[in-house]
Amino acid sequence: KMMNKRIWKNYDLEKSYDVVIIGAGAHGLATAYYLTKLGITNVAVLEQKFIGYGGSGRNTAILRSNYRTEEGIKFYDQSLKLYENLSGDLNYNLMFSQQGHFTLGHSTAAMSGLVTRAENNKALGINSYILEPSEIQKMLPEIDISDHPRFPVMGALYHPPGGIIRHDAVVWAYARGADKAGVHIHQLTKVEDILIEKGKVAGVVTNRGKISCKKLISVVAGWSSEVCRKAGVKLPFVTHPLQALVTQSYKPWLHHVVVSGTLHIYLSQTDRGELVCGNGIDTYPHYGMRSTLGFLESYAAHVLELFPVLHNVAVQRQWAGLCDMTPDYSPIISSIDEIEGFYVNGGWGTYGFKASPASGYNTAQMVAEGTPEMIKPFRYNRFMENRLVGEKAAASVGS
Repeated sequence: KMMNKRIWKNYDLEKSYDVVIIGAGAHGLATAYYLTKLGITNVAVLEQKFIGYGGSGRNTAILRSNYRTEEGIKFYDQSLKLYENLSGDLNYNLMFSQQGHFTLGHSTAAMSGLVTRAENNKALGINSYILEPSEIQKMLPEIDISDHPRFPVMGALYHPPGGIIRHDAVVWAYARGADKAGVHIHQLTKVEDILIEKGKVAGVVTNRGKISCKKLISVVAGWSSEVCRKAGVKLPFVTHPLQALVTQSYKPWLHHVVVSGTLHIYLSQTDRGELVCGNGIDTYPHYGMRSTLGFLESYAAHVLELFPVLHNVAVQRQWAGLCDMTPDYSPIISSIDEIEGFYVNGGWGTYGFKASPASGYNTAQMVAEGTPEMIKPFRYNRFMENRLVGEKAAASVGS
């Protein structure tokens, strides 16, 4: 007889926890899971809606480490290596597929940027190299590499370890792993205020009651500036929606992730046969999570320039997620000097999902044992000190 066993439990809110994490997306749950590996299990994860409601359930699940800066490349490489072992670690099928990632170049300037990225990648041991149009055509037979499109394909940066994963499964697996180790996950629990006494975190006020804690971590992506405001901390986050769509299912034909920064589009095909498609962030900041006709029209026009074969494909649904952008397109993962026990993890822009394992792993280390070298470049005060980590060149379509 099959047992309907919950993969994480519901708990009453305790009066106090050692660590409170705001946000039950992939980053928050990964942080909780890796804290338990360091012996910290008296942890609450608070989520205003439900697990994975934010960016974790709204992204396009692309993984890669072919970044531009040394700091970014090392960080995302650590994340990809954690992803490679994650199904085994969490004992959960994450439908992980390292199918290879193309970043197309449509101009001599774009190709020059991709060559620089390829060389930076190689120097740091990342598998990433340039392909000629004829080589691209062999791997993507349906692509139009003629000179007919307005932006012909002139080459690509190819990254074999890049690929896709089932985003919801990552969230559920981290939730189950954290829950098994004793973490309390509280859904429908909104943080209304952050309590600070004498420059130290004292706790939070939620819609379900007050909790005391000595360590508080904000891991809320697009809502980062709102949560930080409750602690009186102002950080340079600007929130933009990022729209995506999924088509009906088709026979498998696209066996790689394809990205074009010039056309502001990317697409991949899931195990179920749907095409998962996205483009650049909306140009103006706002908190809307509805999709627009303008996005659908521009996406359709550009994707048909690359893949005319898709002219008859039916769109199933559209959505948007929130991206918290920083001025240098790199995240903030940092303790806050002014408030003892307050930590912020945000500013992921369009890179958040692929960062989840390394983000959780390093945030847990920072809270338990002090800031690891890996994330020191992502300190919150780097903007004041002019130590920027300029990652815009690797934003693919985020710019």
